Amino acid sequence: MSEKTTQALAKLDELLPILRALPANPDSDELIQSAEALRRAVAAFHMEAIRFRMYSVDRLLIRRADADCSRLFGEVRQALETAGFHTRSHAAP
Repeated sequence: MSEKTTQALAKLDELLPILRALPANPDSDELIQSAEALRRAVAAFHMEAIRFRMYSVDRLLIRRADADCSRLFGEVRQALETAGFHTRSHAAP
């Protein structure tokens, strides 16, 4: 872990229990597994895995349409981008 990733990891630690508590749906397991994999990627400082997992979690959260989770995920993205990570494979809209 690096000081650069501390804030993003803290936000992921807030997000994961909320994701686990959401009502089950067909994407629940994949969303939780992707978010856990994102946390491991951030902790390992693995840039490509971070970008891939950010995409996966973002796509699954859009399907859930949960405002709290989307807000926290946005804070994770902001923390990573502030730390110098590229979380998108293209420019933000």
